[in-house]
Order: sequence, then structure tokens, then C-alpha cells
Amino acid sequence: MSGLNIVFIASEASPLAKTGGLADVAGSLPHALKHLGHDLTVILPFYRRHLHQAGIETAPLNQTIDIWADGTQRSCPLHQAIYDDLRFILVEQDDLFDRDGIYGPAGGAYDDNLLRYLLFSRVALEAAARLDRPVDILHCHDWQTGMIPVLLKTQYQHYPSIAHAKTVYTIHNLAYQGYFPATWIHRLGLPSHHYHPEGYEFHSQINCMKAAIADADALTTVSPTYAEEILTAEYGCHIEGFLRNHAYKLSGIVNGLDIDQWDPSTDNALAATFAAGHIAGKKQCKESLQQQCGLTVSADTPLLVLISRLADQKGIDLMMANVTKWVDRGYQIVVLGSGDTVTEHSLHALADTHPSSVYFWRGFNETLARQIYAGGDIFLMPSRFEPCGLGQLMAMRYGTVPVVRATGGLKDTVIDHAACPEHATGFHFTDATPEAFDEALESAIACYRHPHHWSDIRTRALKRDSSWEASAAAYTQLYKHLLER
Repeated sequence: MSGLNIVFIASEASPLAKTGGLADVAGSLPHALKHLGHDLTVILPFYRRHLHQAGIETAPLNQTIDIWADGTQRSCPLHQAIYDDLRFILVEQDDLFDRDGIYGPAGGAYDDNLLRYLLFSRVALEAAARLDRPVDILHCHDWQTGMIPVLLKTQYQHYPSIAHAKTVYTIHNLAYQGYFPATWIHRLGLPSHHYHPEGYEFHSQINCMKAAIADADALTTVSPTYAEEILTAEYGCHIEGFLRNHAYKLSGIVNGLDIDQWDPSTDNALAATFAAGHIAGKKQCKESLQQQCGLTVSADTPLLVLISRLADQKGIDLMMANVTKWVDRGYQIVVLGSGDTVTEHSLHALADTHPSSVYFWRGFNETLARQIYAGGDIFLMPSRFEPCGLGQLMAMRYGTVPVVRATGGLKDTVIDHAACPEHATGFHFTDATPEAFDEALESAIACYRHPHHWSDIRTRALKRDSSWEASAAAYTQLYKHLLER
């Protein structure tokens, strides 16, 4: 089988528009698939101000798609952006997409999100149907494109260039399923005969993710462990039974990193570059980070780092329950993130009380993030659940050894020292308790106190293959299996 014609349809993709890990996947995986010989197109909303902020140049395609939505006939011009040899088609509708937030104001969601992304999904299907060759695979992501598989099987079957495409739907985070009042069904012309418990109905509401789970040809999540977890009551977000009915088409494929963008041997944000076998620069990065953060400069003091949303999902409370005792033990802690205001105030207070041991930057700063990944000794990621996670991949890429809760992609990507010391790249703990987290950290500290042993773990972390190549090969195998079947 020759190269496939694959269309990604997503609500965000790096670097054009980004709020989280979905953007990294939708922006990086297509590159890796293209390198394997496939034709790739990514279709996104035209977020005018976000594209401007990202410095992305666009050009009109001189094509307009007319769509009826919520009692209005809308004309949607198409634009194109070429970034790093990857083609993006962008759907313009400024009153819906030219906003400060992608999904809503800070801490909220726009009331018309179903209108926004249902219109986008319809236009994306019509744009895909206008490509130069028939589409083999439509790869959709998260609730914003969840209606595409059912639309393709019902209202868009008369488009010959997409009618035979197979749909792959990736669940990046099951917690966000896209619930909306059923009154939108007629307002948006949704296929009402699929609104039932085995379709997209959920407790008398629309559930966009259920629509995709029911009608996509294949379902994926972003790690094998997360694919197993979401079939359980603990992680299934109230649809675990529905998922189990469709488990025969569910698989987990771990995310990767753009290893050219995240490379400590070339990263000009660092005080010094380094690589496995040439590690001296990492010591300079640690010293530089300590100086920059106002911490006591000490090569021997364990430097613990955390980059995260300050949210319950991320297990930040487990860290906060331990942080004072860690300072008392002589460890240093650098935190970059924002979220829960009580946690933010507590971290500011700790940094004020222990300025030589604790540093907190509220918000996000990519340059500082890179310096933290490079300068830290131990990366903390105590997530209660983590579909895949990128922080632990970036930390290992920069030789900072992760201590993680054994869940989702953290379990799949970090080899635990207790379970497999000769291949370990980090440390696991299982119970979501402060005590279990502290015990795992102390195991890491014990290894840190033995430089040769620590050097081995750090080197294995540095050498871990976190590229997209393996993931792209797995997705290619899945695509071809669908088409052959």
C-alpha cells in the first residue's frame, strides 16, 4: 500500500494555536507521518489573533464554504498556512473564532462552543472533500471533533472523496466530553436518530465524545495504560460501561516529542548545552538556575523541580503536604505553574519564608521551563491521572530524573527503579498519598547520594527515545489495518 492521504481535524495544533497536549500531538504527529511517506493535511479553525501572536503567515485559498447553523446561513472562507513543510487549512468565522481564549475566558467555557465546533466540523469535512485525492483516513481529536464520525456516516456520505475514509478518534482526556443541552440538536441539524443511549445521548444531554466512541472506526488514547484505565469506574468519567462496549476498537499509543525542538545539545535557552556522555553543561545549568532563582548555589543540594497546572488532577496537594519537610531536609524546590489560587498563595508564602530554598514563578514561561528542565536534578509529577504527559518526557530528554505516580502515560514512559533497577529512568509510586510520594522521592534521593548510580539513571533518561517515530509507525499500522479490513 502506497502512502496514505491522511487528514487531521483538531481544535488546536502547535505552533498555530495551543492550550495543551492536544496541540503538541496535532502539530507534531503529522510531521512524523509525513516522513513515513504519507500525505498530510491538518484542518483547524482560523484563530486570527492567536495566529498573529504566533507569527504564522496565512494566505486565502479563494474558497468559501456555505454552512447553515443555528438559523443562519454562514459563509466560511478557507485559508492556508504552510509551517515546516506541513499544510494547514484554516476555517474562518471571526465572530466564533477570533476571541481572546480558544475555548473560553480564563477558567471558563464559551456558551456557544457546540455551535463553534459543530460548524467547524462540517466545514472541515467539506474542505477535506475538496482535496486533490480521496481521503483515506480522517483522524479526529477530543470532543470538539467528536461529531465527525457520525456526520460522515449520515449527512456526508454523498461526498465520494471522503465517503470511504476511515475515522480514527483520539481521546486525549476523557474528563472533557463535551456536554450540551439537547435543544442544540435541531438548532444545528444533528442526526437526531443517533440521539439515544447507544449513541450520543447521555442523561438527556448531548455528549460529543460518546458520538465518536460509538461511530468511529478506531479509538485511540495517548498511552496503553490510560486505554486500560478509562475502562474502570475510577477513571471512566461515568462512561466506562459504554467504553467497554467499544473496547474492541480501542488502543493506546504513547505520544512523542519533537526532539529537534527539545534538544539539550542545541537549546540556546540554556546556560550551557549538554548530552549523554558530555554532561558537564548540565552542572552549569543547575548553577545558573540556582542563581537565577535566588537559591543557594550548591552542586550537592538536591534540586527538585515541578512544571504543572496547579490542579487536583496534577496531584499538587501531594507535593504541598510534603514541601515543608523537604525544605527542612535541605532540598531546594523550583515550581513553575498556575491554577488553584490557594496553592499559588501558599507557594508564594513558602518562597518568601525560604528564599534560598524555594522559588515559585506564577504562570508559564517557556524559556524558564527549558532552564528548569535542564537545571533540575529530580522532576516531580504526582498526577492523580495523566493520559500521557509531556513533562516527564521533556525532563528525561534534559537528564532530569522523574518521580511520578504510576498512572497512564507516566507508568508507560518512565521505567521504575524499584521494579527494574538496571534499566530505570525514574521512580514510581502507586497510592495517591503524600506518604507514598515522599517515600518515592526518598528512594530517588538515596540514589542521588551515590553519584555513579545516579549518573547511570540520568544517562538512561537522556538516551530514552522520545521521538514521534515509534508512535507514527504504530498509527500507520492502525490506519492500514482499518483500510485492509
